[in-house]
Amino acid sequence: MAGRALAALVSVYVVLFVSVRDVASKSFAITNNCEYTVWPGILSSAGSAGTDSTGFVLAPGESRTMSVPTGWSGRLWGRTLCSTDDAGKFTCVTGDCGSGRQDCDGGGAAPPATLAEFTMDGSGGMDFYDVSLVDGYNLPMLVAPQGAAAGGNCAPTGCMVDLNGACPADLRVASASAGSGDVACKSACEAFGSAQYCCSGEYGNPNTCRPSAYSQFFKNACPRAYSYAYDDATSTFTCAGGDTAYAITFCPSTTRRIMVSSREKTTFSSRAKGKRKAPFRCSVHGCGATLDWRRARTDKPVG
Repeated sequence: MAGRALAALVSVYVVLFVSVRDVASKSFAITNNCEYTVWPGILSSAGSAGTDSTGFVLAPGESRTMSVPTGWSGRLWGRTLCSTDDAGKFTCVTGDCGSGRQDCDGGGAAPPATLAEFTMDGSGGMDFYDVSLVDGYNLPMLVAPQGAAAGGNCAPTGCMVDLNGACPADLRVASASAGSGDVACKSACEAFGSAQYCCSGEYGNPNTCRPSAYSQFFKNACPRAYSYAYDDATSTFTCAGGDTAYAITFCPSTTRRIMVSSREKTTFSSRAKGKRKAPFRCSVHGCGATLDWRRARTDKPVG
């Protein structure tokens, strides 16, 4: 009898522990500061608990706070130029997740898309997060931790400028439904599919996969964001876990499109053919020549 009572008591404690663990959560405050509507999409990593929503709409200036489970791992991105056809199918010009609905329901972002990646309460109880342009770029994004305890490389990260207007011609994505035509900027891997740009095959390690003129275009403009697969050293951030919350903002500041002359854009094509020239450092004020190459990861797994 005593043994049965002890076993029952242990079972109760286990149930209570699991329940408390699963109820605990972190907060994401997601804000659309763009002048256009954005449809955030959320994808949980395999084995991670899901979120209460996998996709919703944010009008310009609108915010939404959502909870993510303790230990959650996954990605969040913004979809643009979305619509529903006469058959009721929902699609987006950029960042579409293929579900045919506003909820992504397990679908990931079709590149090119700016990605925010998270692993909560990971190694050492730390949160790991980054903003990645490895799958290309579609809109500015900032991730800023809030209320974090001391420890880790805990700082805002993201890409705060509009790169679509400056995108090299070989990477540019245009759409007739957008007034300006330029709606996204592909990665070199997506555009060309070569092992050298995708960091695959013989280029599948940090010693052989080096920054390219194309990845450096992204890195110069957004130095804290991932620009290619082995960009960890300058692009992975960590905060002490626990009660840390995260503010995720689309179009975080009033930015202007980066303007690059036609002559400068053509240099990217010549570099791809082996005529390596100094990459261009870009800011909201324009682009200039520089030899500052940064190192440290394209299809980096979440978590």
